[in-house]
Amino acid sequence: MSTSGTTTPSKSRATPADEPALARSMRELVARLVEDPRARTELVLRPHPLLVTITRDELTLVLAPAAVWDEGRDLLKPFTDKLADGAAMFVLLGQPRDRDLAQAMNRGLAALLPAGASDDELFLVLGRAFELLETKGRAESRGKWLRRYRYELGELIDIARTMTTERDVNKLLGVILEKSRFVTGADAGSIYVVEQDVAKPGDSGPRGPMLRFKLSQNESVSYDSREFVMPMSKGSIAGSAALEKKAINIADVYEIPAGAPYGFDRRFDEKMGYRTKSMLTVPLISQRDEVIGVIQLINKKKDPAHKLVTAEDVDDQIIAFDERSEELLGMVAAQAGISLENAMLYDEIRRLFEGFVRASVEAIESRDPTTSGHSRRVANLTVELAKVIDGESSGPYRDCNFSVEDLRELEYASLLHDFGKIGVREKVLVKAKKLYDERLVLIRARFDYVSRSAEADVLRRKVALLERGAPKEELEALDRELAERIARLEGAWESVQSANEPTVLAAGDFAKIEELGQETYFDHRGEMKFLLEAEESAALSVKRGSLTGGEYEEIQSHVVHTFKFLSQIPWGQAFRRVPHIAGAHHERLNGTGYPNRLRAEEIPVQAKMMSISDIYDALTASDRPYKKAVPVERAIDILEYGVKDQHLDPELVRIFKEARIWKRCEEGDA
Repeated sequence: MSTSGTTTPSKSRATPADEPALARSMRELVARLVEDPRARTELVLRPHPLLVTITRDELTLVLAPAAVWDEGRDLLKPFTDKLADGAAMFVLLGQPRDRDLAQAMNRGLAALLPAGASDDELFLVLGRAFELLETKGRAESRGKWLRRYRYELGELIDIARTMTTERDVNKLLGVILEKSRFVTGADAGSIYVVEQDVAKPGDSGPRGPMLRFKLSQNESVSYDSREFVMPMSKGSIAGSAALEKKAINIADVYEIPAGAPYGFDRRFDEKMGYRTKSMLTVPLISQRDEVIGVIQLINKKKDPAHKLVTAEDVDDQIIAFDERSEELLGMVAAQAGISLENAMLYDEIRRLFEGFVRASVEAIESRDPTTSGHSRRVANLTVELAKVIDGESSGPYRDCNFSVEDLRELEYASLLHDFGKIGVREKVLVKAKKLYDERLVLIRARFDYVSRSAEADVLRRKVALLERGAPKEELEALDRELAERIARLEGAWESVQSANEPTVLAAGDFAKIEELGQETYFDHRGEMKFLLEAEESAALSVKRGSLTGGEYEEIQSHVVHTFKFLSQIPWGQAFRRVPHIAGAHHERLNGTGYPNRLRAEEIPVQAKMMSISDIYDALTASDRPYKKAVPVERAIDILEYGVKDQHLDPELVRIFKEARIWKRCEEGDA
């Protein structure tokens, strides 16, 4: 046993009255301890005349006269922290006046020794006191380990929950890197994703798998990082970890062994004034045992909250990633690999769906180029209207909320709302005017035939007059008759052309068409024919639009086709309402819509919104060859007519108008 003698006594507010005598007894106690061979491994100190400390393997016993507890308790204050941590206990020599020692026991009292205890008694008590300290230390260590284990387990469960619920790949990568740094105490880190290189025109072939640097995080320095791609080779630490499918733990990247296949590029450190030291790189492996990414953590810190600003910070704070860090990161990486694979598959399915929707829209528009862009514009208008409604705090739609998935469902339904037109005859679908072009050509030929027939008739009659020597006045009368007949035909043709133009609202004077439908002529076989056939008169008498009743019913059937087609697609839980929303966009609040004549309460609110967007775009579109674009103000008036007719929802039309949804879409496109 070694001793260093008595240190300078510290002043206390209270000391025992018989301090000199007590001090002599403590000095004698030190001598007894030092001379006894049973205590060769302990360090004996006398920090105060009334105190003796014995230290063994960072555990300390403080010996003090009982009078110190009664009158000089402040002398024990320097040991408060160690007593509280279970690294120290005290032994009182003699019997304190306070017989209730519960407080002393709570503060770390190990034992009471008689003032005149023998050496055997002294060493027996000291030995048991050290055993008690060691037992408490082991229990405390186990408690700390158990608390740490529970904490880490809780964090790993939270991390797993967070990663499994995040489906956006970029956000998930950020979560993976953040949580990996958190559980290991890393100051910085990066994450890579494996990509299969695709050969471009002119390339001899694909170059194999590549590593795309996606993002980085750093607690100590701020900088903008950009994505880049590099070959997945053993020349880089990340590439080597990916190819070997195992973790690489480096204590100092500036001192990589000469035989290692990889190296470290110091350019970032030199540019940013940073010092990369310890590094742990772990591959992310999918359920199919394929490497899909790499996590690279940098600079494990003793204090995770401490920023690395100076070289001294690096020297004081940075340590190598220990075995526990590898275990924790391995567990996070295992979950991250599965979550990332699922997110990538989800993203792939989403892109597949979006590609299918785009292709479907192109298929629709290829059949009817005159409505090109209509589906996208309707989708934009409807989604924007939904966003505004989502923020309503009053009115009938104050409780109507749209999540991100709800908006995507609405977008898909809007984009595909006219897909059923693919089942409508193309000539009906693209019918620009009331008569098909070939039918109008036929009428024009009929009018020309009647005109030629009139000319031939007059000429025959002229020849007959000339043969009998009729006066000039009779010949001129025939010329006037011919001119009048041709003028009437031309007037009739103009009426046909005028009536052939479609109208947005019910309009037009169709009496002339009805008269023309009653006029007859004789064909070259002498059979009597009508100047306008019945179906031509019916088509030209359409009061609004360009479609006859039968054609309109055929067009209406596109909604049925849309619903049937979309119902065949397994949309899943998130988008299950797409067929119903798209299939109800022509229903009216008063039950006069189609195809199912639904009442207001039966129509999905999304379909009600889409109806407004559909009508607005059809009115204001400038790419329709059969009509001019209606001004916005006029289009809003027509929507309000729809409200008065109980076709459209008044509150939704009000919001559409007041929020100027069309302007919001234009600003978004810009």
